[in-house]
Amino acid sequence: MNAMNAMNTADPAVAVRAARIASIDALRGLVMIVMLLDHVRETFFLHLQVTDPMTLPGTPAALFFSRLAAHLCAPVFVFLTGLSAWLYANPDGAAPRDVRGFLLKRGLLLIGLELTLVNFAWAGRVDVIYLQVIWAIGLSMLALALLSGLPRWALVAAGLVIAAGHNALAGVVVPPDSPWHAAWTLMLHRDWLIADGPLRVRVSYPALPWVGVILLGFAMGPLFARAQDPRRRWRALLALAMLCLSALAVLRGFNLYGEHAPWVRGDSALATAMSWLNFTKYPPSLDFLLLTLGLGLMLLVALERPGGAFARWCVRWCAVFGGAPMFFYLLHLYVLLILYRTLLAVLGPNQGTRLGVDADCFPLIWLIWIALVPLLYPPVKAFAAYKRRTQRAWVSYF
Repeated sequence: MNAMNAMNTADPAVAVRAARIASIDALRGLVMIVMLLDHVRETFFLHLQVTDPMTLPGTPAALFFSRLAAHLCAPVFVFLTGLSAWLYANPDGAAPRDVRGFLLKRGLLLIGLELTLVNFAWAGRVDVIYLQVIWAIGLSMLALALLSGLPRWALVAAGLVIAAGHNALAGVVVPPDSPWHAAWTLMLHRDWLIADGPLRVRVSYPALPWVGVILLGFAMGPLFARAQDPRRRWRALLALAMLCLSALAVLRGFNLYGEHAPWVRGDSALATAMSWLNFTKYPPSLDFLLLTLGLGLMLLVALERPGGAFARWCVRWCAVFGGAPMFFYLLHLYVLLILYRTLLAVLGPNQGTRLGVDADCFPLIWLIWIALVPLLYPPVKAFAAYKRRTQRAWVSYF
């Protein structure tokens, strides 16, 4: 019996436990659906690059808020990766398990997938390797494997110091001829790791802040223990969410700390709001993390307590995507690659050498995204069902 079916049983305790786990899968699935929107944009709107943070004025509002919504994906996913690792180490009704091997194997697999299948899916070739979100998650899992034995207070302290403290180094650039350039680039600065030669490597996701996020997710695990009173969990999650958003309001509101790009008053309320919300993602600034994790914690509560039949249906829908995340990730990248190559062959390029949506027709990106979500649902649902019933160990990695 899967978690969502269990929610419909007569036993309230079973329903509460099922809702607790289903909310995690649903939130993971929800942010992956939003991620699909951003990847559709990168496929059909790549001729108009988006800077980090975004260029204001100069970025249309539709593009800005679509990109802003996608900011939720990586922090929430990395946080839930840490939380899921704690649940793996502390299964309901069973003896604790050693999480180190689990994390090491999956972390190495993710890095391997980033270097091969994921990079090929983005362009249909591998002459430049981009170390993006999958590599950052993989490296974060390796770091968590080494640190998971620390006391909970030490994990929280380390996570906070990393997530908040790295902003003090924002803007510091280590020159390519320095012996520290490679380590600095991998951990904190978006740059070329290997700029010349037959195979170039660029770090798109500096990994250190993500290590802080996964540590905080792991430390949050006890709130999701079977014995935990759900009302206490909800109160704690909402309190933490409000703490994140309140800290953001103060730090960002007065341009104190947490974002290298200060906000400025614009010539309209919309322009001012866009400036205020214009955060740095590579690496994620403290303000970026406060916004996205604060909203993510609120969504965890909302998804565990869906009200009404439609809301419960949405949770079940999202949980399907969240139950097979790596399969969905690879599937959607290759579907986008095939779709782009097919349309390019049929229609030809219309943006220089690329096929893309015109700048004044950005809503087409939303339409492509909306059409793809239900098309991807059946294969993901089938794989998720296979994953639950099979005894093949490799399937659990996807």
